[in-house]
Order: sequence, then C-alpha cells, then structure tokens
Amino acid sequence: MNHQTQVASEALFASVGQNRRTMKWERIGILYARIALGSAFLSAVASRFGVWDGTLDLKHFSGFLEYAGQVLAFMPNAAIPYLAWTATACETSLGILLILGLWPQWVSLASAFLLAMFGTAMAISLGLKSPMDYSVYSASAAAVLLALHAFRQNGKTTAQSGFSGEES
Repeated sequence: MNHQTQVASEALFASVGQNRRTMKWERIGILYARIALGSAFLSAVASRFGVWDGTLDLKHFSGFLEYAGQVLAFMPNAAIPYLAWTATACETSLGILLILGLWPQWVSLASAFLLAMFGTAMAISLGLKSPMDYSVYSASAAAVLLALHAFRQNGKTTAQSGFSGEES
C-alpha cells in the first residue's frame, strides 16, 4: 500500500468513527427531546388533577379552567371547558406517544402545532412576554426539529427499501 492510499484509508476510518459518534449523540438528543416534551405535557396534565400536590381530584381542574379562561379570553366563555378538556386529552395522548416514540413524525408535528397555538393564545391574551417566559415557542421549535428528524429518518428507510413513493 503506498503512502497516499494509506493516508486516504486512515482518513476514511477517522471519518467513519466521527460519524458514529455524531449519530450516537444525535440519537441521545432526539430521545432527550422526546422525553422532555412528553414529560412536560404529562406534568401539566398531572398538575391539573392535583397529582403534584399528592391528591387526585377535579378541584384542581377548576383552577385550570380559570387559567384557560384567561389564556383564551378572546373565545366565548361557553367554549372554555370544551377547549380545556380537548387540550388535556391532546397533551395526555401526545405526551405518552412522544415518550413511547410512536408515530414520531405526526406526533411531533401535532405537538409543535399544539404548542404554537397555546403560545399564540397566551400572547394574544396575556402579552408576548408570557409565552416567552415559559419557553412555549422553544418547546414548539423542539417539536418541529423532532418531526423533521423523523421525516428524514423515514425518508432514509424508504430510500433504503427501494420504494420512493413515486410512480415511474
């Protein structure tokens, strides 16, 4: 093996090693983001039912309904309970699905959309400082990145299987 071939070979092996480390950190980062977002959703739901206070009751949910009324001040009062229960159902299901890693593309997109809607409602009713202080848009952006990663991974899987989804 001549010197140039040996140098090229060493560079290739170094590149492969670097790519493996990068992929490992990427997987760790994705897992971390999924668990963090999913846990945040489930923590918010747990708080609505008093779990963090050591009780489990609907008394705490009435406080959440009041808060939802403040955040959704631009909505009719009759819609507040429906929207609060819908948000609770969405946050519960999205939180569980994020942690389990099921349907990552669509669950991540739905999470991003839900967080963006919540942040926008907060900004409209309480001012822009409120969603910024609670990092709502940052969480939404993290969910978008999770979705992009999942779509990219799905694209790689599709390309590797020989199916492009397009007709020839």
